[in-house]
Amino acid sequence: MTNADDTVTFRVENRIAWVKFNRPDKRNCMSPTLNRRMMEVLDELEFRDDVGVLVLTGEGSAWSAGMDLKEYFRETEAKGLGATRQAQRESYGWWRRLRWYQKPTIAMVNGWCFGGGYGPLYSCDLAIAADEAQFALSEINWGILPGGGATKVVVDLMPLRDAMYHAMTGELIDGKKAAEWRLVNESVPLDKLEARVRELAEVLLKKNPVALKATKDAIRRVKEMTYDNAEDYLVRAQEAANSFDNEGRKEGIKQFIDDKTYKPGLGAYNLAK
Repeated sequence: MTNADDTVTFRVENRIAWVKFNRPDKRNCMSPTLNRRMMEVLDELEFRDDVGVLVLTGEGSAWSAGMDLKEYFRETEAKGLGATRQAQRESYGWWRRLRWYQKPTIAMVNGWCFGGGYGPLYSCDLAIAADEAQFALSEINWGILPGGGATKVVVDLMPLRDAMYHAMTGELIDGKKAAEWRLVNESVPLDKLEARVRELAEVLLKKNPVALKATKDAIRRVKEMTYDNAEDYLVRAQEAANSFDNEGRKEGIKQFIDDKTYKPGLGAYNLAK
């Protein structure tokens, strides 16, 4: 259970876990306390039978304005290198955890997304933004490079010229431009954002969960492989998925070939059977 005083809150409705950064007065900046709490929430939700999709969003007018500069760059650094390294492990740790999460994940970017916020943005499998959301790598404006993986995020997701412009100018872009530059899958008006994310989550809930996990992992893994290495990895990954849930695979093929109750190009097989 969570309460309003938590730095991270969540609710589960219809197999969707709605997880929120909950420091609205700080534009949901990430602090060591928030990072530790987020790991606890991810632990609690990952293998719950009543959770099929996780949505990460922000309370109030921001998604996350990045790292809390006061807590990270003054208070933590003042405690020495050990405290700095611990804070880094805690933040990078839950972003890494989210990248390889058991359930599919969606970033619902409702407002500001700056700097360090690109870490969890990238970690989510899919991302839908409000047209009105604001994105920026603002680090250049106060004299550092975009660290914490943010540089890697924009290079992985964006065309090189756009990544260079984005990182070197520190200028704000809105949700529409973020979608054009591929930081997110798409953007919609803010008043339609939750409905669109819910619609997308419902699509994912109809898919085989073993196949979803294998697919999301495969996409991240093969991106940095040669074709031959990827081919070999995917053969083995499919074999592993089949050994874990071969009955699901058989049921999907049966419904298509024998029962003729669905067409794979038009939707998923019926998981209830």
